[in-house]
Amino acid sequence: MPDEAWEKLEQDPTSVLIDVRTRAEWGFVGRPDVGELGKTLICVEWASYPDMSINPHFAETVMEALGDASPQNLLFICRSGVRSLRAAQAVSDALAARDQSGTCWNVAEGFEGDLDAVGHRGVTGGWKARGLTWSQT
Repeated sequence: MPDEAWEKLEQDPTSVLIDVRTRAEWGFVGRPDVGELGKTLICVEWASYPDMSINPHFAETVMEALGDASPQNLLFICRSGVRSLRAAQAVSDALAARDQSGTCWNVAEGFEGDLDAVGHRGVTGGWKARGLTWSQT
């Protein structure tokens, strides 16, 4: 859940939030803003628009983005929590293969949440609907 993710980010100074949506989503829908927590959002596409092909270098790119940091909690977010679940598993596997520690979490509900009764997102759940900080360029 987004609220729980915010708490982890707030309480654990090493934690990071990784947005795995597409460039189009980051630009047109917005991004979580974790700046007030003194953190920087990491953005790495799990799949690329328009064909949504899986990024074969996803885990490697995330590891490069982390640099020398060794976060205890890596939180993954996408639109609704489906892609981020797969992304979290991929990075968890990569950490294990490198004999590194860190817990990978999926942010259930994601940035926009599930569809509501009229087919719209961002109303019934997700980072935005729960009133967490976000920005749009």
